[in-house]
Amino acid sequence: MKIAFYSTKSYDKEYFEKNNKFGHEFTFFEAPLNKNTANLTVGNNAVCVFVNDKLDEETISKLSENNIKLIVLRCAGFNNVDLKATEKFGLKVYRVPAYSPHAVAEHAVALILTLNRKVHKAYNRIREGNFSLEKLTGFDLYQKTVGVIGTGKIGSIFCDIMRGFGCKIIAYDAFPSPTLSSQGLNYVSLDTLYENSDIISLHCPLTPETHHLINSDSFEKMKKGVMLINTSRGALIHTKDAIIALKHGKLGYLGIDVYEQEEKLFFNDLSEIIIPDDVISRLMTFPNVIITSHQGFFTKEALEQIALTTLKNLTDFENSVENENLVQNLKI
Repeated sequence: MKIAFYSTKSYDKEYFEKNNKFGHEFTFFEAPLNKNTANLTVGNNAVCVFVNDKLDEETISKLSENNIKLIVLRCAGFNNVDLKATEKFGLKVYRVPAYSPHAVAEHAVALILTLNRKVHKAYNRIREGNFSLEKLTGFDLYQKTVGVIGTGKIGSIFCDIMRGFGCKIIAYDAFPSPTLSSQGLNYVSLDTLYENSDIISLHCPLTPETHHLINSDSFEKMKKGVMLINTSRGALIHTKDAIIALKHGKLGYLGIDVYEQEEKLFFNDLSEIIIPDDVISRLMTFPNVIITSHQGFFTKEALEQIALTTLKNLTDFENSVENENLVQNLKI
């Protein structure tokens, strides 16, 4: 098959070319996919896209006009794809449901440890010859209550890691896992989780129901000084409400690997320009906030698995083989 790759970085090209044992032909574009770049697909059979490519109805219509039959996502989430439009125009959509859930779960823990022990501040101090411990006080994770929202593969692995620190785990999921319950995971209501958690970590997908799940009402129910971690999707948090909670001290720590307006920022070097986004610029002024640019997935193992699964999705579609990664078969 001939595939047009969008939002391509050097590592995408490296891992896909290295693992292409199926004879697929790739054309790599650095540009994101949207209605203005869909014309680049002429002569291809499929597109390969990432989290910030915009596949609305207008874009999908143009893909269909260019005889594109297949959309393969090199990620798990598909909230950036208008699935009704893909049905209307007859395009199939495949995803990579699990590449390295350990990578994302471990990154969430890295954010927790860095925020708590103020490693980012200590690093900068030492480089300036300042070896003082003033204002670097952290807290023991041992026996702290960690609230986990979303207990899929990533969330369940995160629970296991935090148990290793001796934390008490409580969880919320719209569809609690009987297996995890039988293993002792304590599912509670969202309100109970907000009220009792010292640390809250988000591991749920972005859906209409979870959009701005964390907002001013949520913060009002949380403990003063709570730590909030998000390695899932940016729009789970109402960012302006989070800023207010930070200013008032209700939110004591914030660690995010995702941001609701990240498509204009993340994966790009903007070091030589003035960032026009006032919201993220304000977030960056807080000493108790750490922002990473959607790197939770970014391990060698994950990149390898993303390439292998995506290539399998392409090959299975080409050979009319049933595949569990077909998004249209999911119950959503």
